[in-house]
Formats: sequence, structure tokens, C-alpha cells
Amino acid sequence: MKTIILLVISILIIAPACSPKYYTPNTQNVPLISEKGETNLTLSGNGNQVEFQGAYGVTENIAIKANGGLFIPPDLDNGNGGSGKFLEIGSGYFKPINEKVIFELYGVMGFGSFENHLVSTISTNPQTSGNISSNIFRIGVQPNIGFKGDHFTAAFSARLASLNYSNINGDLIFDKIDQSTYLKDNKSNFLIEPAITLKGGFEKIKIQVQLGYSINASNSDFKQDDLFLTAGLNFNFK
Repeated sequence: MKTIILLVISILIIAPACSPKYYTPNTQNVPLISEKGETNLTLSGNGNQVEFQGAYGVTENIAIKANGGLFIPPDLDNGNGGSGKFLEIGSGYFKPINEKVIFELYGVMGFGSFENHLVSTISTNPQTSGNISSNIFRIGVQPNIGFKGDHFTAAFSARLASLNYSNINGDLIFDKIDQSTYLKDNKSNFLIEPAITLKGGFEKIKIQVQLGYSINASNSDFKQDDLFLTAGLNFNFK
């Protein structure tokens, strides 16, 4: 009952649970670039995932960024588990509103895949292997606005994205429902994902914590995780 994702961004994922889940939002890349030549790097994650993010100010108002991650939770005692990967790239506009407040708007596009194995379902469905897998494509926009100081940064971001599944394979039966058919019937989703990011520490290296929530505006009953929390280290070089 897990799904997974990887970004060089972000991630899409599945987490341990009592039922299948086909999406978990990854950490949002919120660099708050303020000038040409600035580099922002982040290593973050939690007990189930690890992510790396980078951003660079190409001109006085244009930046590029990339995210990558792996979702590699341990299998549960009953053998259920999964794995996945995701890569995301983006570019956008940034503008310092004043000396401490930065606004950014990025377009982002990501690709990934996941596999999910629920061996606990085989006993009641002996004709199946309990597996499901799919490719993932996500495209959207992400505005960020935040306060950026030498020792503390606080930002609000909101990722608005279309999430799509393709090349869906497997024969997983859960709760008497063919999950491949379920995912094919729900292969396109629109997500609204607000997040708050806090960074604290030294001028060039800070501890980062991000708390976010994913709203599936097209299907409120879609099998996904909603709340996400990650922590890590952020590096900033001007």
C-alpha cells in the first residue's frame, strides 16, 4: 500500500497504510532566488523518502530549478511495500518586492514511476500477484512568496498541477476492486497543494522544515495522502 516518486523537485509517492494510495506530494522547491548568480540547494525527506533540490538565478529576474527524489519505505511486516522515482524541472520569474520579501512564479514539469506490491491480498485473490505499477506525469505552476533573512526564512507556496498516470500495469485486487481499472478510471487529476516552508540557521546553511497539504480538486475520494511533512538542510550561495 505505498506509492512512490522521485524529483529533481519533487516527488510523487505512496506511504504505508491499510489501503492502496496512489499519490503523496513531494517537497516543494521554494528557493526564493533574489539575484543573478544565486544558487540554492536543499537535501530533505522523512522516514520514507529522500529528495534533492536545486535552483539558480540565470538573469536578474529568471531562474531555473530541478528536483529529484526516491520513495523507499521499508516493507511492512506482511510484505506489502513499494518503490518509486520522480524527476522535475522548471523555470520561472522572480522579483524582490523589497530587501527581504521575494516573489517567484515557476512553471514545473515532472516525470516518474512507481511500483506497488501488496502480497497480503494474494491469499484472497490467488489468481493475482498483488502488484500494480504506472508511469506518472505532472505539470503545473508554483507561486512562492516569502520573507528571506540572513538567519530565518519563512515562505508560502502553492503548487497547482495536473497529475496523470499512463502505462498502468498489474493485477492488484483490493477490497474486491481491480486497482488497475480504478487507476485507469482516475488517471487524470487536478491538485491544489499549499505549503509553508521555514528555514533557520546561518547565512549559508539552514535547517529546513516544510508542511503542506494536497487537495484533489477533481476527485476528493482519490486514493492519496493529503498531509506531508519533510525536514532537511538548505544551502544558499550568492
